[in-house]
Amino acid sequence: MKLKLDIDPGIVAMMAAEVAAGERAVTAAMREAGTGLKSAWRTQITGAGLGRRLANSIRNQNFPRSGESLDAAALVWSKAPVIVGAHDTGPLIRSKDGFWLAIPLAAAGKSTRGGRITPGEWERRRGLRLRFVYRRTGPSLLVAEGRLNTKGQAVVSRSKTGRGKVTAPIFLLVPQVKLPKRLNLDRDAERALDAVPGLIVANWVEGRR
Repeated sequence: MKLKLDIDPGIVAMMAAEVAAGERAVTAAMREAGTGLKSAWRTQITGAGLGRRLANSIRNQNFPRSGESLDAAALVWSKAPVIVGAHDTGPLIRSKDGFWLAIPLAAAGKSTRGGRITPGEWERRRGLRLRFVYRRTGPSLLVAEGRLNTKGQAVVSRSKTGRGKVTAPIFLLVPQVKLPKRLNLDRDAERALDAVPGLIVANWVEGRR
């Protein structure tokens, strides 16, 4: 017995067109899912009061970067993963040296390097020495003898009579801090993942019209 198989060119073309349609559908679906997840995470961050700057640290990238593929994927990440991750998990923060965590008060002012000012930087900038004050109830303190300027920050007192001189609390000292969980990024990621099959079908059907 001799068998002969002839493949209709029309069927080959139809299969190739269907594969191409699938590539377009999957690629479009992943782009929509990635863009939607980025938007959802940014909305969460701003809604939690963490600011537009941190929200804008959320980025996304589509793969392949150009063209279409059945293996298309989307990557969504933060350029500030430590900060975003901390607000997402609500960790217990301890001093890396095993001592106190120094939390700056209003009289401390801000760091010139961004973020929170440290006791060492504060002493160098202000020219004042910090003094440890232990309290049995409530956080202990680092205080300084000086005066408060118009911004409420402690500075060196130039008064010879001691007028206006105060003992100003500069830092609170605590052994650890529990950061509140303010984000739920997994929730939005799971929603984006669950939506992918429907997006693929929708884009596949749309591509046939």
